[in-house]
Amino acid sequence: MQAQIWDGDSRMDWEELRLVQVLARHGSLSAAARSLGTTQPTLSRRLDAFETKCGHKLFERHSNGLMPTVACQSILSILDQMEASALAVERRFAAQEEGLQGTVTVTTLDWLGDYVIAPILAKFAADHPGITINLINDSRRFNLSRRDADIAFRFGGFDQKDIVEWKVAEVRYGLFASRDYIERFGKPAAGDSTAHSIVELAEAPVRVSLSTWLKEILPDARVILRTNSIRSQLSAVEAGVAVATLPFFLAADRLGLLAVDTGNSPPTLPLVIGVHSDMRRIPRIRKLIDFAVSEFVGLRSRLSPARP
Repeated sequence: MQAQIWDGDSRMDWEELRLVQVLARHGSLSAAARSLGTTQPTLSRRLDAFETKCGHKLFERHSNGLMPTVACQSILSILDQMEASALAVERRFAAQEEGLQGTVTVTTLDWLGDYVIAPILAKFAADHPGITINLINDSRRFNLSRRDADIAFRFGGFDQKDIVEWKVAEVRYGLFASRDYIERFGKPAAGDSTAHSIVELAEAPVRVSLSTWLKEILPDARVILRTNSIRSQLSAVEAGVAVATLPFFLAADRLGLLAVDTGNSPPTLPLVIGVHSDMRRIPRIRKLIDFAVSEFVGLRSRLSPARP
């Protein structure tokens, strides 16, 4: 949208103002450039030109990024309101679309996207040739209000307003070790004083329960690796050098890996689908959500198997 604002003898369009908002949001030229799909020098020139045009310095440039000036801070809340209004208009127009054609962007986590969500989306797309699906596997929490994505599959709930969500499954986790690890270091047990080695996920709100559970079971264990990837955890466990809390769906059928029953109830995480309320009635999005929900009915026993 090319909304323009009168400011003395100059006009500012939304793209100029959005540049200020994006720079403030990301805190550096390089990060903002990546998000906008452009280059750091280009953004630097655009910022210089806009500061000259409006007659105010908007950012102090430091070696570790950009610091908004007082002038910049005074307009950020207004820019957020403008963005929210512009996005609301876009969503309302999008909601008028009819038929099963167009693009749907879906976001989820790495292993979940690779092994659970991707097959579901591929089956749906195969039956609906007019629909193209973009799958983004990323631990970042994409903003559905800004249409960073249309549909999100997440553990836990959504902290954005106007999001409609459906719980589709519980994902059970457990303690896994390789046969080689157990032969060398023994089978881990609750309260074990053995200096076991563990690999854990980098902390995130929905992952704290996983780390807490493991630390309560093995309080004397040493964390030898932290990673933001379940696949990295799995590889380290398969190497026979550590144990980790892993989803049964991913680890239970791996050759050479064993689920270790410590006598403690393993953690489970709720898996939720979310979509912005303005977007849920778009035919292609509604159809995909309905299909995914039905597919998860058949996956529930594998995602959360009963304890032996």
